[in-house]
Amino acid sequence: MNAGRPLEYEPDVALDATMQAFWRRGYEGTSLRDLLDATGLSKSSFYQAFNSKHEAFQRALSHYCDNVTSNLRSRLRAGDSGWEFIESVLMGAAEEVLSSKDPRGCMIVNVATEFSARDPRIRELIGDGAKRVTQVFVAAVKQAQSDGSIPLDKDPNVLGRYLLSSLSGLRTMVKAGTSHRAMTEIVGVIMSALK
Repeated sequence: MNAGRPLEYEPDVALDATMQAFWRRGYEGTSLRDLLDATGLSKSSFYQAFNSKHEAFQRALSHYCDNVTSNLRSRLRAGDSGWEFIESVLMGAAEEVLSSKDPRGCMIVNVATEFSARDPRIRELIGDGAKRVTQVFVAAVKQAQSDGSIPLDKDPNVLGRYLLSSLSGLRTMVKAGTSHRAMTEIVGVIMSALK
């Protein structure tokens, strides 16, 4: 390969397409052909960009985590209250029942389920992604505590982990075909547990 040769593709676009393919089908279910079709890259360009399917998967998972946490942080900063932020994130998961014919769930949860403990690097990326989402929820809880929406005697770190597990469960239930009404009722129970 010629290191000085200009790229014939947009790296960010290729990475996003790779992420979408893995998110839709999982690691095992995504073939090299699927990745080439999704990115529009030739085989040689794909390997120039990613080196291997496994490295492409790692980068796609990191990209997903970056996108999710960046989006959540922006929403929290732009919102009026931590309570409303938390409720809107949980209701957003419930709304997937209505907005998607083929809900994909959370890529972090999907990967954790698919890989379990067999790949230390993937486990590390999953743990990092979960930690980063939890930190956003912790910040939202603290914000809600400052305006009195959540009692001060509740531990923000425990509630942050609770909210992550709740969101993960909701997104899994959407994939399982749970009704919108049932999802909305569950969100109500989750929110009541914060009081």
